[in-house]
Amino acid sequence: MSETMRAVRQHSFGGPEVLQIEEVPRPEPLWTEVLVRVHAAGVNPVDCKTRSGGGISPTQGPLPITIGWDVSGVVEAIGSGVTRFAPGDEVYGMVNFPRIGAGYAEYVTVDSRQLTFKPDRLTHEEAAGVPLVALTAWQSLVSVGRTGPGTRVLVHGAAGGLGHLAVQIARARGAWVCGTVGTRQVDLVKSLGIDEAYDYTKVRFEDLAHDIDVVVDTVAGDNGLRSLKTMRAGGVLVSLPVPPDDETVAEAARLGLRAVSLTVETDRSDLEHITALIEAGALRPIIGTVLPLERADKAHELIETGQAQGKVVLKVR
Repeated sequence: MSETMRAVRQHSFGGPEVLQIEEVPRPEPLWTEVLVRVHAAGVNPVDCKTRSGGGISPTQGPLPITIGWDVSGVVEAIGSGVTRFAPGDEVYGMVNFPRIGAGYAEYVTVDSRQLTFKPDRLTHEEAAGVPLVALTAWQSLVSVGRTGPGTRVLVHGAAGGLGHLAVQIARARGAWVCGTVGTRQVDLVKSLGIDEAYDYTKVRFEDLAHDIDVVVDTVAGDNGLRSLKTMRAGGVLVSLPVPPDDETVAEAARLGLRAVSLTVETDRSDLEHITALIEAGALRPIIGTVLPLERADKAHELIETGQAQGKVVLKVR
């Protein structure tokens, strides 16, 4: 095994052009860590924000850095104390978040308890598109929203990278689900089992949705305040791109509702629940674009310009 590897590095914050392939030392696993030979790395909006100097850039330490938190690959080596995995195991997960992820690379070291076995039903490219968005959706719907049979859920951006998984998770939990989408995405979300799809170019969702218990808002803007009109007492609005503004929080409290934000956490138990849904055929990621590691800049361009359809993934091997 070579002592070096290819990795995407940035020596400054800025546009996608700051992402460059370099040859760097291959990391070694410490106690309780595994070394993963990365086959694919997922690309998320937080990657783009962090690359530009926003997002979670304050936690990344001094430049140069390698970003990326979603990986799927094969265990190459294990550190002392690791009992869950052995070399050759196929694994996936959201690694090291919110600290330096270093997922855009041929190898990454990670605490073994941040990983779980890759679903057999998925390729590495498909698996790499799952962890961060699926964990965010799960924690919004289940940990915060307590979604279950009889729950009514509204998902804003229901066809997006996070939204399309939120729809499926809510349905798998027995909920009735509606969501907002663009005209071109109506058929897609219907194929995922959504009960009602609202084309935001043609209708106002607050005129149609009612008695909602949980709102998962991946869009923000005025959606949060408008969503309160659709909800019944005791419901919760989870705002994911940005925290709800003061007006929305105050109005929610007046109506007997909650308006909260959520930052995703690496949670192996949650990821195992997600894996079980995938293996049961109840959850499938939609991968729109797969690019080579060398084109991380293009992957970021697709996300930032809104051209991405489905998840964007970097193929490392």
